[in-house]
Amino acid sequence: MFAFSGDSEPLLHGGDVTAARRLFPDAPQPFIDLSTGINPHPYRLSHFPADLFERLPASAATAELAAIAAKAYGAPSAACVAPAPGTQILLPLVAGLVRPGRAAVLSPAYGELARAAALAGHKVAAVRDLAAASNARLVLIGNPNNPDGRLFARDDLIALAKDLRARGGLLVIDEAFMDVGPPDASLVPSVARGNIIVLRSFGKFFGLAGIRLGFALAESRIAARIAAMLGPWAVSGPALAAGAAALADAAWMEKTRRRLTTSAARLDAMLAANGLAIIGGTSLFRLARAPKANKLFRHLGRAGILVRIFPERPEWIRFGLPANESAWRRLQNALAAYH
Repeated sequence: MFAFSGDSEPLLHGGDVTAARRLFPDAPQPFIDLSTGINPHPYRLSHFPADLFERLPASAATAELAAIAAKAYGAPSAACVAPAPGTQILLPLVAGLVRPGRAAVLSPAYGELARAAALAGHKVAAVRDLAAASNARLVLIGNPNNPDGRLFARDDLIALAKDLRARGGLLVIDEAFMDVGPPDASLVPSVARGNIIVLRSFGKFFGLAGIRLGFALAESRIAARIAAMLGPWAVSGPALAAGAAALADAAWMEKTRRRLTTSAARLDAMLAANGLAIIGGTSLFRLARAPKANKLFRHLGRAGILVRIFPERPEWIRFGLPANESAWRRLQNALAAYH
């Protein structure tokens, strides 16, 4: 999935404000980046001690983070958790855990799912529903899905995993946005079944994407294999400390979920008042329908506001949450001017 403006270079992912400035050189500053699903209200970290930057990460710190993450995400044990420098690096690794064959990606989807499967040697097919994933050796699903926020029922996913297990297949669930999903929707508690791998992103919900931290949650032997593939010191000392502090802060997480829900409702109301139909999303991003989404993308870009569009769905446009009242006002003014 990518966004573009006229005949300019595509924006392959959200968050590329430098590319947006090239696309819209006369836009007012600062650019407001609404092109990602990253929490605009990040977790506030304490100052790190200097030795976190001066020493190699301690294995004990990795083990401590795994235990904290297991509790936060509901994994059977810390042995089921493999910390990594972001989930992006995990995608081709887990796709390579089964021999190449047919890989089904539930679409529309985060574009890196298909790319990672192809890198691992699989023949990738985009499918619309779980039934169409039959006969695949590898199935990759976003849950909640990006960009439409679609949720898949746990029982249906477990049934799919059982079907895959009968033919040596693997189910990979990208739960990058599950921190704001229904509490009982995650497949993390079921990873001990053996052929389910769940990926969890740290940076989106905690608003700390630059930390580059993520997790593979799987049956303990698979988690150990992934950790061995990553090698020693895969996660930096500062990332280990940040993850441990944030994932242990249950009060902040609950307060933040409420705050994001309120902000998402405010964004829905603003978009609807300006003629856009809300068709999906999570409380970290909202997907709307616009008759000429690319035209609106260009209009907002000229106003210094970056959003996401999807050439394969020319009527779709996705908005992240504004970070402050100034950004909310600029978005409202830009939308009003468009109409």
